[in-house]
Amino acid sequence: MTLPDAGTINAYRRDGAVLIKGLWTGWVEVIRDGIARNMAEPGPYAAENLKPGEAGRFFDDYCNWERIPEFGRVIRDSGVAQVAAALMGSDRVQMFHDHVLVKEPGTTRPTPWHQDGPYYFVEGMQTVSFWSPVDPVKEASLRCVAGSHLWPREVLPTRWLAETAFYPDPDAYMPVPDPDAEGMTVLEWQMEPGDAVAFHFRTLHGARGNPAAARRRAFSLRLVGDDARYVERPGRTSPPYPGHGMVAGQTLREDWFPFLL
Repeated sequence: MTLPDAGTINAYRRDGAVLIKGLWTGWVEVIRDGIARNMAEPGPYAAENLKPGEAGRFFDDYCNWERIPEFGRVIRDSGVAQVAAALMGSDRVQMFHDHVLVKEPGTTRPTPWHQDGPYYFVEGMQTVSFWSPVDPVKEASLRCVAGSHLWPREVLPTRWLAETAFYPDPDAYMPVPDPDAEGMTVLEWQMEPGDAVAFHFRTLHGARGNPAAARRRAFSLRLVGDDARYVERPGRTSPPYPGHGMVAGQTLREDWFPFLL
C-alpha cells in the first residue's frame, strides 16, 4: 500500500477530508463479501434508516469486525494503519470501530449532516475515518465541509430518524448548519471501488440519497492516534460499548481497542 504524500497529508490536516485513490485496491471483493455477511447476519446495532413509506433501503451496522472475518483481514492485513499514522501524524494507531452503510437503488433519504466526534466517547485531534465504496459512486458520495474539524464548537448530534437531540443539553452545541445554503466549501468526489475518503472525526459530513439504479455499499473504518482519550458524554454514546469501565482522560482499553501499529 502506497503511503500518502506530503500534499495529501497537508490537505487532510487543513481540510479535514481528502480522497485516497485506490486505498483498498485488491481488497474490494473481500470487503464486498464482508458486507454481504454483515447484511445476512446483522449485529445488535444494525438499523434501517427510513421512515414508513420512504422508498429504497438504508441499512447500517457497526462494531462487527471481530465476528466478520473479512473485515478483520482488511483491518489487520491491508496496511491501512500505516496510511492512518501518516495522515494523523501519530506513532501508534488504535482500532475504534468499523461501520457498514448501504443505500439500495431508489433510496431518496440523504445521510444528514453531522460530525461523528460528538457521538463518540473519545476525544483527540489524531483521528481518522476511511469511507470506501465497493460500487462506483457518482451522486451518492460522501460530502465533507472543508475545515469543519477545526470549528471551536461541536455540531449538535441528533437522532437520524427522529431528528431530535441525541443528548439532553443541546445548547452546549452549535446548531446543525445547512452547508449548501450557507455557502460552505463542500468536498465531494466521484469514486471507484476501493477508493476512500479519509476524514477527521470532527469533520461535518453527509451524503445524498441514492436515486440511481445501482447499489451504494460502503465500508468505513474508524481509527485513533496517540492523543486519543476517553471522555464522558452526557448520555449513551454511539457506539455505546456498555461496561467498558474506562474513566475520563484514560487511553482506550487495549483489549477492546487493539493497537494496529
